[in-house]
This record gives sequence, structure tokens and C-alpha cells, in this order.
Amino acid sequence: MPLHVPPAPAPALRSVLTALGSPTAVREARTPALRTAQGPVTAELPLPVHVLDRLTPEGVSETRLAAWRFLIRCGDHAVAAAETMLTPDGWAFSHFFEGPYVASTERALRQAESMPQPYQPRLLSMPSLYMLTLWLHGDLSSDGAGGHPAATDLLVPLAPAPPGIAAHRPHRVAELLPVLTHRATPVRLMGSPA
Repeated sequence: MPLHVPPAPAPALRSVLTALGSPTAVREARTPALRTAQGPVTAELPLPVHVLDRLTPEGVSETRLAAWRFLIRCGDHAVAAAETMLTPDGWAFSHFFEGPYVASTERALRQAESMPQPYQPRLLSMPSLYMLTLWLHGDLSSDGAGGHPAATDLLVPLAPAPPGIAAHRPHRVAELLPVLTHRATPVRLMGSPA
């Protein structure tokens, strides 16, 4: 089933395309793969990046939209990513980067395209666990900017995943969040104040 990729805000896309067209921005980026790319590069697959600041036993707090991330493709694979940020003047280019999450995101998206049910892809960051997941949201009509993971949505941990969490294995939110909540809950030491 094809993924229903939400359209990125026009200013976010324009800012990334402007940065890609700027020899200075590309040259100064800490992305050797982007600087040495042979042939044209394109910004594809805009994904809203949501941050989940708190996991509690009562459930999931609302996520906040932190960025739009674009995979930068050269030839048949992604060589880097570009991220935008929200400023008082609107969406603006933030930075280029490369590393394991670029290839892992691309792999998870290919995996999701082969699923029988259509989804809207997003990225969900859980800073308290140093974890990034591909969030496959079931509400295809959503604009990608808001909401929180529904129990039936899927989360695909990206590599590198935290110890004990299998990367690239899809989990229903209702199954994975209790495990993550347990991991994110600080352990009280015996004799420590409550």
C-alpha cells in the first residue's frame, strides 16, 4: 500500500531547496556524503518530526511538532537529510546531516510501503530514551502537524535502537508504549525519599 506522505509547509520546502542550491551551505555542512555526491540531489519524503517529551503510566502526552525532515537523495538512495525548524517568521532551514538514522529511515519507509494497510509516515523522537521511530499514523486525513500516537498506530524503532528494543520491527503503540514507559520511569533506590 502506498504511504500517504503529508505535504510539508511550502516555506520549509523552499528553505531546503534554497540551501541545496547554495554551494556555501552544502560545502559548510558536516555531511561528506552530500558534499561529494555525484549528480543531482533532490529533497524528498518530507516527514514531520514529533517529539514525545513525557511517557507516563497514565498514557502518552501530546506530541509537539519540532521539525520537518527531508531525505536528500542522489541516485537511488538517500545520502543525507535536511531539517527545518519553526522560527517566529515561519519554517526555515536548520541543517544538513548524515548518519545511521538516514539509512534507517529509508529502510523503514520501504518496509512500511509493503504493508497491507495505508499509513501516514511521521518521525517520533523520544529524547528520554534516546530513541527515534518511524510513526505510522492511521489517520490519513491529518495534516501531519498535530496529534498523538493512537493505540492502533505502528511505531518502527530506527537503528540504532536502545538496548533490548529491536530496530525495524513494527509494534502497535498499545504494545510498545508500556515497555517504553517502564524504561523511562526512574527507579527509586531503597531508602530514598518518595
